[in-house]
Amino acid sequence: MTHHDPPGIIAPHIPADTYRRAQATGQPVVIVVPTTDPNALPWRRILIPLAIAGAAVLGGWGLVAALCFLLDAAAHTATVIAAAAGPIGIGGITLRLTRGKHT
Repeated sequence: MTHHDPPGIIAPHIPADTYRRAQATGQPVVIVVPTTDPNALPWRRILIPLAIAGAAVLGGWGLVAALCFLLDAAAHTATVIAAAAGPIGIGGITLRLTRGKHT
């Protein structure tokens, strides 16, 4: 009697004595493969795009918040510089950046 391994990728899942008995008698081997319900809702297919969209929305809000903070800091900086510099004159034209204390 020669030894033959079970064919295909399912070989490790068939017990050796069952395979040899089926090979000797010609009896078929029934393999039961558990499957999922085809009518079930595939959560992975739904959750991955929602997670990506949620991350994009949160990132967008983060960019908006950072931009608002930077614009606020730039406005305060410009105000401080303008107050410290006083009036600026070029070629006889004077530009007063801020209102004076005695208007």
